[in-house]
Amino acid sequence: MKVTRLSTTPIKGLALHHPTTIEVNSSGAVGDRLFHLVDDDGALVSITAVGGLASLLATFDADSALLVVTEKGAVVAVVAEGIVVAGDACDADFFGYKVVAGRLTPGPWDAVFSERAGQSLRLVMADSSAVGHDVEPLSLLSAASTAALSAAAGLDDVDSRRFRMLVEFDGVDAHAEDLWLGRRLQVGSAVLEVGSPVQRCAATTRNPDTGEIDLKTLSLIGSYRGRQESIFGLGFNFGVYAQCVTPGVIQVGDSLTLIGD
Repeated sequence: MKVTRLSTTPIKGLALHHPTTIEVNSSGAVGDRLFHLVDDDGALVSITAVGGLASLLATFDADSALLVVTEKGAVVAVVAEGIVVAGDACDADFFGYKVVAGRLTPGPWDAVFSERAGQSLRLVMADSSAVGHDVEPLSLLSAASTAALSAAAGLDDVDSRRFRMLVEFDGVDAHAEDLWLGRRLQVGSAVLEVGSPVQRCAATTRNPDTGEIDLKTLSLIGSYRGRQESIFGLGFNFGVYAQCVTPGVIQVGDSLTLIGD
């Protein structure tokens, strides 16, 4: 098995970066999901509700605390940039699953994101990078699983970026990763422990470049997998979560090896 793609974003819900190398630890991938967006009630707002976030790309330099948000396109345009300063405390409700502690970030961000969403939004910096993730800090998806979905959709290829998974890999049968609950994987110099399946939401129906709803992913998953159990109850599972047991570096092309086989 080999790593084929890595995907990160400093702001949850925005366009993905695809680095060739990431560093992982107990908090997840370094620099991933450091920030998130909330409404005036403190509820998380993501690409599920606001497709327009998909064309915004954020870059954050931890040393200088410089955050830059650009609009992707033929000509990349900066829509907001500045030094991030931690403001008032702000607890975020992550879909009723957990409450994430963080700090508001005064600056140009709120106006940009609010205009894009058509509602008041605020940018929050999580107190810990681990809490910016839905369930567990890492995620895995095999190329064969995406190929199986493509076949169910009658398409040559479904763009796996719409699932926003940290580590994509090849070399196994479709949905083999579902059978690894509790198993440990050596990936690059890191050791990961595979967790629960990822129950998908409507965010996956959106085109990863435009944010437009263009594929009925949930009904397609259900068409050949049915509804399956996860920590959220019955739903449409696709890919798995994971935790980092031994910190290390993962690169595209690295081997994934099940420990104990």
